[in-house]
Amino acid sequence: MRRRHLLAALPAAPLLATAQGRAQGLAAPAVATPATPATLPRTTQQDIGMAGGGPPWRIFLQRPAGDPPARGWPVLYLLDANAVMGIAADIMRVQSSFPLGTGIQPAVLVGIGYLTNGAYDSVRRSWDYSPPPGRSYPPHAPGGPEVRTGGADRFLGFIEEVLKPWVGAQLPVDSANQAIFGHSFGGLFVLHALFNQPTAFRSWVAASPSIWWEDEVVLQSERHYAALPPGQRPPGRLLLSVGGYEQQPAPFQARMPETAAMAARAARSRLEDHARDLAGRLNALPATKLSASFELYPGETHMSVLPTALNHAIRFAFGPDAG
Repeated sequence: MRRRHLLAALPAAPLLATAQGRAQGLAAPAVATPATPATLPRTTQQDIGMAGGGPPWRIFLQRPAGDPPARGWPVLYLLDANAVMGIAADIMRVQSSFPLGTGIQPAVLVGIGYLTNGAYDSVRRSWDYSPPPGRSYPPHAPGGPEVRTGGADRFLGFIEEVLKPWVGAQLPVDSANQAIFGHSFGGLFVLHALFNQPTAFRSWVAASPSIWWEDEVVLQSERHYAALPPGQRPPGRLLLSVGGYEQQPAPFQARMPETAAMAARAARSRLEDHARDLAGRLNALPATKLSASFELYPGETHMSVLPTALNHAIRFAFGPDAG
């Protein structure tokens, strides 16, 4: 009798009885509230474009808790934000809450994405992240738009002239302590920006950068950067990273019918060799003030490497060795 009275006193809500609960002999079913969309704490999104027209970008902004440092918050800009913002936001939220265990201090995250619910907008990122002069390619899907490349300078202009001032108007930031992360084509863009506008960021993270793209066009910018007088190459830090299964198929991929073509593409792209060699060349520059490091993440493919690369990027930008 008493059990019936207790159940009658519960608020009206859907009751969920599971087979597992019945098997364990639980006395009462679970009580659930109506489902609501999940959100990232302290994170907002807005669509921001350029005055000259063109489609806007979807900007994700995660604000740290507490009061800002005297010099303002450090900032990490994230490319392909539709794919990486949730991962990065939770890494930062969890690890900056326990600085004694992680060494990571709170910072602002700014994700640059596109107006899509998918992880990527393959057409727009092909344009935004690739160095000029660029080329034209057939549509990614039947009936889709022509794919164009070569828009990296315009995209860098958006970051520098539009997005950074907007972020600075939202909350106090440390303009001398800003970092950028990009993966694959995004990593290619990070290198293009470093070689052409080396004062834009203090810390640069190029994960699995597509240095091979369009006959290694980004290496032309590297040669220009290397030829600059040392005084025009400001201090900075670059992290290049690649997964252990990016230059060869992973064991599970060996069972797939596409393995031979996949292996041929990986061998041609030489992601690991290119990134490792680039770090060596940059560190060998005379009177260099740029510190370049290379990290290989065993067991990771080109896509599975993302969470690991992001975790290391946040540690690189804001951890105990960030300086």
